[in-house]
Amino acid sequence: MVIVRQRLRGGIARERRVDRKQLQLDLAGANVLDGERLWEYAVMVTDVKYPLEAIGQPYRDRADCVDLGFCQNGFDELKNQWGLSGFTTQDINRCQTTARACALVYNWWSWYCRTANPNARMEAITSCALLLAAVGTVVNHAGQSTLYLTPLHGKANILKQLIANIRAALQHVKDSAEQFKLIDRWAVLLRYVSEKIAPTLGTFRPPNALPTTG
Repeated sequence: MVIVRQRLRGGIARERRVDRKQLQLDLAGANVLDGERLWEYAVMVTDVKYPLEAIGQPYRDRADCVDLGFCQNGFDELKNQWGLSGFTTQDINRCQTTARACALVYNWWSWYCRTANPNARMEAITSCALLLAAVGTVVNHAGQSTLYLTPLHGKANILKQLIANIRAALQHVKDSAEQFKLIDRWAVLLRYVSEKIAPTLGTFRPPNALPTTG
């Protein structure tokens, strides 16, 4: 059993209705206060052989995993950050068109962020501000177009590495397209990013002997 705590940047409050009248806010009790700091606690029970300090990360990553067709973070972002929490029209055709367009852009942006950072998932609320904070200039020479980006974000060092990863992915697609004219460039990009996220495993080899039971 592992108990993990994480500091909360915002305050904690819950709503309570008094005598069926106006709602009141109850601040966090003394049991979760540590001076001016607030903490969120999680209790995990597991039998994995990970080091103690590594137990918390798989728990935090659980929301990014698709389980029975449900991805917690994906639905949360679509609802709260991409504007799919509701529509002001009752026209089903307009609602469907807007939802499909938003889902398509969300899918594109998710793959773009994974191209920039294959090691971890980036949320829209932070990745948009990070990856869009640059001024671009296009230079045409000898039949080629070169895009120069000038980062304006405070984390310019991190942003440069992310842009370098995107450039490497696009260069891979370009090299593949030059060799195979009829190749699906979108599929090549997705395969490249997927390989970065989870490298292809070799051929499975069964163990020489089954483990003995206690």
